[in-house]
Amino acid sequence: MPAFTFEKISPPVHGAPTAAAPTKPRSVISQMIDHIAERRARRSSQDERAVRRDEKPAG
Repeated sequence: MPAFTFEKISPPVHGAPTAAAPTKPRSVISQMIDHIAERRARRSSQDERAVRRDEKPAG
């Protein structure tokens, strides 16, 4: 006979789906970082287009 036994824990019952946690509004700092990153990405894509135009050999 073992000296101890493990308690058998039954799995949770899947009843009604739980309500999703309400999403918090984004902080001002997060919005500012997103705005800066978006402008930087837009600017870098414009720079790539300008470089591609310059690389084309003159006819």
